Amino acid sequence: MKILVLNGPNLNLLGKREPAIYGNLSLEEINNNLSVLAAELRVDISFQQSNHEGDLIDLLHHAVGEVDGVIFNPGAFTHYSYALRDAVAAVGIPTIEVHLSNIYAREDFRRHSVVAPVAAGQISGLGANSYLLALRALVELMPCWRKNDANENASSDK
Repeated sequence: MKILVLNGPNLNLLGKREPAIYGNLSLEEINNNLSVLAAELRVDISFQQSNHEGDLIDLLHHAVGEVDGVIFNPGAFTHYSYALRDAVAAVGIPTIEVHLSNIYAREDFRRHSVVAPVAAGQISGLGANSYLLALRALVELMPCWRKNDANENASSDK
């Protein structure tokens, strides 16, 4: 199984950026923790981060046929990027949306995700553990998603 961890704008500043909200771990530390868990779960994992919406869309497009699942923290794009929402929907890769903070307990504009309706799930508010839980969820749920895809393909062939 191959998993892509995709991080959006400003997440490269983790550990320095508002630690009271986002925690003290850097993105590199979060990625290292994910690598350790991925090794335990026997999963190949790769990491990408961009502050640019188009780059994130391209990374999602290039993931088709290359990865089995995506852990995606779109950052502020969560709340308004219909282009990213459409890319997640278009690629058809099971995607777990993650957030370090509880977006539903923050400012009004952060309480809505345009990505969540097309994601397989969403985990927020659990700090860096949100990423670890997303990886576990992808690994545990992947066989179910593959079975559902096979059933949908079989019924559409009729």
